[in-house]
Amino acid sequence: MQTRLNDRIHNFFERWFPEQRLFLRSDNDNTRFIRLRPGTIALALFGSTATIAWAIIASSILLMDMIGAGNVREQAGRDRALYEERLNSLSQSRESAEAEALTAHQRFNAALTQVSAMQSKLLESEARLRELETGIGVVQTTLRRTIHERDTAMAAKEQVTAQLEGRAVEDDDGASVAEVDATLAFLNEALERTAVERDDLAKEAELALEEAEAATFERDLILDRNDKIFTQLEEALTVSVEPLEKMFTKAGLPPEKLLNAVKKGYSGQGGPLTPISFSTKGSAPSADESRANLLLEGLDRMNLYRIAAERAPFGMPLKDSFRFTSPFGPRWGRMHNGTDFAAGNGTPIYATADGVVTTSGWHSGFGQMIKIRHDFGVETWYGHMSRLRVKEGQRVSKGQRIGDMGSTGRSTGTHLHYEVHVNGKPVNPMNFIKAAKDVF
Repeated sequence: MQTRLNDRIHNFFERWFPEQRLFLRSDNDNTRFIRLRPGTIALALFGSTATIAWAIIASSILLMDMIGAGNVREQAGRDRALYEERLNSLSQSRESAEAEALTAHQRFNAALTQVSAMQSKLLESEARLRELETGIGVVQTTLRRTIHERDTAMAAKEQVTAQLEGRAVEDDDGASVAEVDATLAFLNEALERTAVERDDLAKEAELALEEAEAATFERDLILDRNDKIFTQLEEALTVSVEPLEKMFTKAGLPPEKLLNAVKKGYSGQGGPLTPISFSTKGSAPSADESRANLLLEGLDRMNLYRIAAERAPFGMPLKDSFRFTSPFGPRWGRMHNGTDFAAGNGTPIYATADGVVTTSGWHSGFGQMIKIRHDFGVETWYGHMSRLRVKEGQRVSKGQRIGDMGSTGRSTGTHLHYEVHVNGKPVNPMNFIKAAKDVF
């Protein structure tokens, strides 16, 4: 049965592969041959062809894999360079914004000092103007009294003259000519003294009026200069405060509730500014005082935002080069409540805001992890670390190193799993990072 099958196979291939004989000659001239039947030749040919085809296909696959791996490495290198360049750009932008904010704060302080000095000059000018007005009133009163005395003396003089000329009867008075002369001399002297005083008072009144006009002009200049300074300060304050309000709003922290929380926990470091009050008579504040107080309220609001920015996690947990590997949101059918940053093993990890460490140890799938409680109901989580550098109950500052990057727990590679929780609910950490990038 098997022989017949072999014969059929050989007969089938014989038309293409005729039977061949391979002669072998030994050293002693003995000749032998090997008969290669058609089936054997076909099997050998097909085997060789299959082997060569497999070698070609395997070499092609290996070559394509090598080329693809090279492209992936090049792409990874370009992505890393791009991330590093973007990180450096963000760092430079943040440093530039911090320098500009510091310069603006210094300008605010200098401008407030200038406003206070100008307000003092304005008050002095107003006091001087009131003194001049009082002096003018005294001069006018004295001038009227002097004119009255002059008129009285002239009337007396006319009466005495009339007596001398016989126009009045003086027999009963018994006044002598000597007494009349003495009276006339006294009256003339009084009239001359009165005239001199009148002239002096008139000159003083004229000088007082000139000084009053000069003081009024100087006051108008000061008011105009104050208005320009107030306008510049109000514009600068608006430009400084609006980005901070947008930053907290984007991060999901309502500005008003945030400021109230800061005021309740205020400890005296750069706190509320005292309103300006120049009046001691209980009168309503002037327009400049009201504008100055509004500016102080705005500066106080900006200062409270500054304090809140220090206490909320707007910082970056990494300062070295890294790459984003997984964002916040659904992943593989489950919710990924944080953002993953990949870098080398042992990369330093930093606290993103001031706070107190509530957890420092092993935590199920997070491996070695740290939890930090911040103000305003905010908490940050740092997972999969290789080393913990802080303990539970320890107070940490923004930018303080708290651990090293690793791959502990349920992790597929070295990375940091970073979460932000607000009032117990996880939020996208990039909301804080991007909001801070727009400001700092």
